[in-house]
Amino acid sequence: MTPHRAATVFRVTRLESALQQYVEVFGFTEEFRFGDYAGLVRGELRLHLTGSTLHGQPLGGGAVYGFCDEVDSYYADLQRKGANVKAPPQDQPYGLRDFIVTDADGNRLSFGCETPEA
Repeated sequence: MTPHRAATVFRVTRLESALQQYVEVFGFTEEFRFGDYAGLVRGELRLHLTGSTLHGQPLGGGAVYGFCDEVDSYYADLQRKGANVKAPPQDQPYGLRDFIVTDADGNRLSFGCETPEA
């Protein structure tokens, strides 16, 4: 078996309002929806959202790290749109410049890019 990609699954309180935030604020595109489950995409990053408690996922306990070509313009866009930024872009000792934002349920999205020194 050779995996080709993965999708992080976040549990959310209300799928409809979560989808609105992910599309209007975070800039994702809705790829599909099956009942209380939906898939989103932005570039190569795929996320799935579920309002279901079927698999016992904790609410707001998810996290994903997206590797990007740059992060500062996306960060500025998220700030303008009122996103809940937890940490602004910073050059990290591990060779990435990254920042952290959370959705309305507390799921954590981090975005980073390589620094010139990396």
